[in-house]
Amino acid sequence: MLYEAEQGRIKLALVGDMMLSRALRPYAEQEYLALVELLRGADASFGNLETTVRHAHEGVPNFTQGTPMSTPPALLEDLKWMGVDIVSVANNHATDYGVSGVLASLAHLEQAGIPYSGAGRTLTEARRPGYLETGAGRIGLVSATSFFRPWNRAADARSDSAGRPGINPLGFSTSYTVDDAALEALKRISEELGLAQEQVRHRSQFYAPHEVPRSDEDSVALLGAKFRRGNAFGMSTRVDPQDAEANLRWIREARKQADWVVFSFHCHEFGSAGRRTAPTDVELEESADFAVAFAHAAVEAGAHVVAGHGPHLTMGVEVYRGAPIFYSLGNFIFQNETIGAFPAEAYGRFGLGTEATPSEFLDARTGNDTRGFPAAREFWEGCLATCQFEAGKLAAVHLYPVDMGFGRPRAQRGRPMLARGESARRILDRMARLSRPFGTRFSIEGDVGVLQLP
Repeated sequence: MLYEAEQGRIKLALVGDMMLSRALRPYAEQEYLALVELLRGADASFGNLETTVRHAHEGVPNFTQGTPMSTPPALLEDLKWMGVDIVSVANNHATDYGVSGVLASLAHLEQAGIPYSGAGRTLTEARRPGYLETGAGRIGLVSATSFFRPWNRAADARSDSAGRPGINPLGFSTSYTVDDAALEALKRISEELGLAQEQVRHRSQFYAPHEVPRSDEDSVALLGAKFRRGNAFGMSTRVDPQDAEANLRWIREARKQADWVVFSFHCHEFGSAGRRTAPTDVELEESADFAVAFAHAAVEAGAHVVAGHGPHLTMGVEVYRGAPIFYSLGNFIFQNETIGAFPAEAYGRFGLGTEATPSEFLDARTGNDTRGFPAAREFWEGCLATCQFEAGKLAAVHLYPVDMGFGRPRAQRGRPMLARGESARRILDRMARLSRPFGTRFSIEGDVGVLQLP
């Protein structure tokens, strides 16, 4: 045996969303340093860098009803200190500061020597893998996001036009099934409000056919949604076929060019279960149809691991064809409340004037922590997963529950610690329950979940 990589042995550590705004290195709690050692002890550690890495003068904030996330470039060294080796930048916060912010993030990551994928100066660059060299072999990372605005997509250059920096998209469409009475009512609404005739006018202009879908006897296109006749009410999602094939092509490329392949998928969308009754996102516990289907396709194309994130909640785990699929690892670093500035319209949305401070805005937005992320413990509980491969096959998956300080002051909460006792059990119980529909079972040994591999 000439190369160590020939053994087919590697240990990967994976975490979810990292929204970093404060230093990580000053702290020395036992459960914090133990978590750091898990990342450092893996052959490679991955996380989703959900932010724009920038200096204050780089980029202009886009309008958002969320947090325009910003991370000082110096904090990339803290991530490296923690043990994070490679990151995804395919997410909605990568474009919070526009094209200039995207370019700043890429430049700072390159300067820090952190491999990444999921955003680029062109669409091809955003889609192509990032590579990390390790003693256990070369790792290829392909990263995509299904949550974006149309203008956040990267675009390729032509001979007569420059490319557009942005993210690697994995779009999808949603269709709704309704009964006969509802479909006829929707058709009448479309006709009486002039929306059907507006579509006719659009078809005579410069819209592409797929941009103005047609209604027929059994379906109606209304306000950007498609409603179909059926026996019951329902919802389904389908991945965009062009985005899907492009991402699968690059996963296949990574499999040819690397020893190990990770597909990172940032997805905010849920399935139909609970949509009528769930009072908050916490009670939406089903992954979207298209997300499950594409995760399977990614494995079939060559991914050894699918690392999901996006809803800021943990979701289920599946082992498909010997590859672990984490539909969401939840948050890992959740410091979106201690960034330095918010744009003027953020304050204006809550009737705050120019004299208001960031903390006053946050108090207004969350109702003094009674709604949104601060109000639900589940947003402050995540998972660090390790995957051990032996002889090229999955040999073990361990789930380490993570606590980010729910209910504590803003200056404290958001930094990850290994969860223990009751907290650990609660986090693992949720993941176990959401994994059962995939046929996945795991035991709980102390404060750690251990997958029972087929």
